[in-house]
Amino acid sequence: MVDAMKKVAKLDVELTVEERNLLSVGYKNVISARRASWRILSSIEQKVEAKGNDQNVKRIKGYRQKVESELSSICTDIMTLIDEHIVPSSSGAESTVFYYKMKGDYYRYWAEFKTGDEKKEVADQSMKAYQTASSKAEAELPPTHPVRLGLALNYSVFYYEILNSPERACHLAKQAFDEAISELDALSEESYKDSTLIMQLLRDNLTLWTSNIPEDGEEAQKHNSTAKANGVNDA
Repeated sequence: MVDAMKKVAKLDVELTVEERNLLSVGYKNVISARRASWRILSSIEQKVEAKGNDQNVKRIKGYRQKVESELSSICTDIMTLIDEHIVPSSSGAESTVFYYKMKGDYYRYWAEFKTGDEKKEVADQSMKAYQTASSKAEAELPPTHPVRLGLALNYSVFYYEILNSPERACHLAKQAFDEAISELDALSEESYKDSTLIMQLLRDNLTLWTSNIPEDGEEAQKHNSTAKANGVNDA
């Protein structure tokens, strides 16, 4: 599906909502499997390393690095597609928010396995994309719009998992949830199912995060490991 949608995107015409969703789902399926593999391999590598088995550590590290290379390739691929073909051919607030959210998401996925300066660089790019999407969403989309809610959900996950800032993540998620609740009566029947599903995911994350906010100097890294262990929701 990814190859087919890449060909459509490279026609340099605006994608329909259905085409846009197919592109998003296709890439999400491709990258999700590798993100899961990377997490499993990283966990195994740490356990084997603790046992001092250097030969097995070397083998597992090789597998992990191969997955990282595949993840980088996928992220580069979708970024190029968005920057060179999709965004220049798009118009309208909803499309703009959707694609900049995608950029934020894929830079976030990249940041999950990068370290040091490389992690900071891709995290900064993720932040820029989410900020661009948020400014457009807040100016032109209602709080109950599923694209705006999905953006808030993923942006808050970025704060929690990548920047290790649970307070900021909770603030962003709660604000999005509260603003949507206040306008729920105005929600169209067409968007009701999608919007309320994302609102539930926001609430689930808030419940998890508020229970895990550390007290009196517990290290920030604990947020990150707890989040991954408990399965934070994103869109």
